[in-house]
Amino acid sequence: MILTVTLNTALDLTYRVPALRPHTSHRVTEVSERPGGKGLNVARVLAALGHRVTATGLTGGATGRAVRDGLASIAGVVDALVTVEGPTRRTIAVVDATTGDTTQLNEPGPVISPAQWSAFQRTYEELLSSASAVALCGSLPPGVPVDAYAGLVRTARAAGVPVLLDTSGEPLLRGVGARPDIVKPNAAELAGLTGRDDPSGAAGDVRRLGARTVVASLGAEGLLAVNAEGHWRAAPPCRVRGNPTGAGDSAVAGLLSGLVDGLGWQNRLVRAVALSAATVLAPVAGEFDRRGYQELLDRVTVTGPSGPSS
Repeated sequence: MILTVTLNTALDLTYRVPALRPHTSHRVTEVSERPGGKGLNVARVLAALGHRVTATGLTGGATGRAVRDGLASIAGVVDALVTVEGPTRRTIAVVDATTGDTTQLNEPGPVISPAQWSAFQRTYEELLSSASAVALCGSLPPGVPVDAYAGLVRTARAAGVPVLLDTSGEPLLRGVGARPDIVKPNAAELAGLTGRDDPSGAAGDVRRLGARTVVASLGAEGLLAVNAEGHWRAAPPCRVRGNPTGAGDSAVAGLLSGLVDGLGWQNRLVRAVALSAATVLAPVAGEFDRRGYQELLDRVTVTGPSGPSS
């Protein structure tokens, strides 16, 4: 079983409009609603790939109930979310049908009390006993300690469970110090963490801070992976236009899927890039175009490894 953790779950709303223009009213042509937050997106993709997945995290209120109702309809995903008092946040993606561009609005999330955080930690420890890998994903809701991910990484490592961390800012910095097996920042998060604009050099710096492998999302250019074995770059065959919401989460799902399937790094990266690009092609956030994914698997290019990284 693969365990995904979404501390700041969300109800994802996607609106499609003919064209998005500021300072005017819009007629929405299509609306979709589904469970969201990075870890739940990862869980959905993993289940679609045929993996057994358990999703945990924090959820509450009317939007939290809507999240759980939606989660119940996803075959292969077990709901192990922990209920809190405050309402789960909403995220709103507005897709411009003319350009294909997306505007994203993200609410902050509920305030989590120390007692609620302790209850979650107990659930997390119990779930790790049957997990083959764990993904710690997304932002922290108000009230959760800034070093929360560092503690969850250490708990997973103590249980002998490989752990992937996908967050940003101070929670990422603290989490990296706990030595996760994989971290997956984007280029901006790498630069913010290290002060370096060169992704390859910045990834090396993050490894020296504690991460065993750094897989950096480079947008349309694909992924960069750096670990003790060397450097890889993996890229889609062409620029893909569409809704990028959830593309990074699909890359995380590809990396975890490849890990539990015993794939080498080259094939893990191929799977991750193909899933990420196929997610951009999908009309709704958090889904991937299955036909596009199968076609992309044979067309993703990978170079490397180009020598070990210290």
